[in-house]
Amino acid sequence: MLSDLEKAIGYRFKNLGLLQNALAHSSYANERYHDSLMSNERLEFLGDSILGMTVADHLYRNFPDRPEGELTRMRADMVCETTLAAVADKIGLGQHLLLGHGEEQGGGRGRASILADAVESVIAACYLDGGFEPAAGFIRQFILCDVPVKKLHNVDYKTTLQELVQRKKDQVLSYALTGESGPDHDKQFRVSVSLNGKVVGEGMGRSKKRAEQDAARAAIEALFPEK
Repeated sequence: MLSDLEKAIGYRFKNLGLLQNALAHSSYANERYHDSLMSNERLEFLGDSILGMTVADHLYRNFPDRPEGELTRMRADMVCETTLAAVADKIGLGQHLLLGHGEEQGGGRGRASILADAVESVIAACYLDGGFEPAAGFIRQFILCDVPVKKLHNVDYKTTLQELVQRKKDQVLSYALTGESGPDHDKQFRVSVSLNGKVVGEGMGRSKKRAEQDAARAAIEALFPEK
């Protein structure tokens, strides 16, 4: 029941439809309504921005001795798929997801990317239902409670690659989408990263952003094997 989820996140919705929308994966919306706008993707878009801004504000205010690059890596770690999927597990979000038949059969309830996207959607739903404070309260309780002060849980490979190549002057990195496959609800993107026009890494992911991270990881392994 959704009341169990409300209890877990510590917020009771005035408009329960917003929470239901936050739980609707695109596979469910396409199967049930034949309309991707009925999915949680728009909420995910909004929630991502709210989360990023709130975490950035917290880090800026609480770590005045940290340079911009380190703050960027800390923020990336705190809003990454792994971190958000762990939050989803903590509040039992997976059992409440609305999934299409294929995604259900394919283990979608435990898929990190789906869980992470749903967390961002729930943050946006809290914001739209009650304003900034409920959304910020969720972020404080479940994400800002574990700031990676000493060692990052996950690496922002794109930032790391950028910093490594910039040790030399006039280095230009660029990312390009080279392909995509799979149905709309389970897309796989292929991205290449080039250094001064030469491809140095390729990656795959369920979003362009994740594919870019994978490509950057491959490039680091190829160019800087000691890292």
